[in-house]
Amino acid sequence: MACAYTHRGRKMTASACVCFALIVAHVLLQPATAKSADLRVITDGNWEEILTGEWMIEFFAPWCPACQQLQPVWNEFAEWGEDMGVNIAKVDVTEQPGLSGRFIITALPTIYHCKDGVFRRYQGARSKEDFLSFLDDKKWQSIEPISSWFGPSSFMMNAMSALFRLSMFIRHCHNYLTDQLGVPVWGSYGIFALATLFSGLALGLVLVFVADFVFPSRRFSPDYHHRKQPTGQARLQQSEDEQEADGEEEDDEDEYGDKAEEWRRRDGADALRRRGVTEEDT
Repeated sequence: MACAYTHRGRKMTASACVCFALIVAHVLLQPATAKSADLRVITDGNWEEILTGEWMIEFFAPWCPACQQLQPVWNEFAEWGEDMGVNIAKVDVTEQPGLSGRFIITALPTIYHCKDGVFRRYQGARSKEDFLSFLDDKKWQSIEPISSWFGPSSFMMNAMSALFRLSMFIRHCHNYLTDQLGVPVWGSYGIFALATLFSGLALGLVLVFVADFVFPSRRFSPDYHHRKQPTGQARLQQSEDEQEADGEEEDDEDEYGDKAEEWRRRDGADALRRRGVTEEDT
């Protein structure tokens, strides 16, 4: 009896321990789930969401030691985001190279404050209390905002984002050629050099066609051949034009001379008539 009771008590103790472990695990995992729900993840596909409302955005990389130290603090700060009406987000620059170029991330971690599309770079202390004070006291108003020329939605930053994504694509292609296909490093560089050469030639050819279409050459203008006549032919044409002009002047002079002679004759006849009349009167 005693042995059976002891065995039953051990079973009950083991069951209680298992239930206690499950409860503790649930309690420990509950905050982690809330943190992941409060912290937004920004990508190249949804980054335009930060243009409306108020945001605090952290740009980080998993390999960065300073980012690893800041991550627990940033998670705690994200728990206050809903109460303060501020969206707390993070961006992994290794996974989103387009956003890295769009915001010109040169140091890690980098933190931005955004209010209705106006961006300011946070450069204060990095504790949860400092972040909360930055929002409660509206210290961001004393920071000069980023110029519209360098805003993430400007044409310049769109081009920069495309350039960063292209560079990351080239890097992935290089890694694929060297790691997966076993191409030597110099062979990969040669492939990219040839691709750059041919793409440059194709782009130059397209630009020539576009320029020729927009600004057509003078060779196709109607008076091009007239302007570009040989020197001898031009002189011959000029002499012919001068002869024609002289002929027209001579014709004018002959016509004028005939009329003058006719006028003289008329004047002489009139003078004779007057003389005859005078003699008759005398």
